[in-house]
Amino acid sequence: MLRFKLTHYPRFVKFAPHSAACYVILVGRLGKDPETRYTGAGQAVCNFSLATDESFKDRNGERQKRTEWHRIVVWAKQAEIAQQYLKKGSQIYLEGRIQSREWTDKEGQKRTSYEIVATNFRMLGSRADSMAAGARSATPAGDFDHEAPAPPTEEHAGPEVTDEDIPF
Repeated sequence: MLRFKLTHYPRFVKFAPHSAACYVILVGRLGKDPETRYTGAGQAVCNFSLATDESFKDRNGERQKRTEWHRIVVWAKQAEIAQQYLKKGSQIYLEGRIQSREWTDKEGQKRTSYEIVATNFRMLGSRADSMAAGARSATPAGDFDHEAPAPPTEEHAGPEVTDEDIPF
């Protein structure tokens, strides 16, 4: 598996050589409370926005900060878990794939949007951080997520990550 760090986008992208899908790993904070709906077949689908930050120095040597917003979609049991445990301000580690949607707007213009379909996520931070973000549960962060793998270990993590690479 090949991993590299994009210089203008402080997230790791990993490509699975056996598929055409692009997988992403994001670490960020929820911009709003998750919204969960159910399909006609009864399957849960949860949507929320995730903010990731990038710090860099501009041409004048001054430190700048840029925030990117991502639309996140979570399905099935993970959607129900997200609804129960996540809240605006919660910090999470998320793995997923990029998916595009095309539609025609009211003026007849063809539009495209991109979203991240999450396959795994894990709450980050302490229980106190979760409580401060308004979490609705007294369970320790991470206890709910038995399927999600831990973040990559140093052996497989790729290039070294410094404090300036962390989006918060």
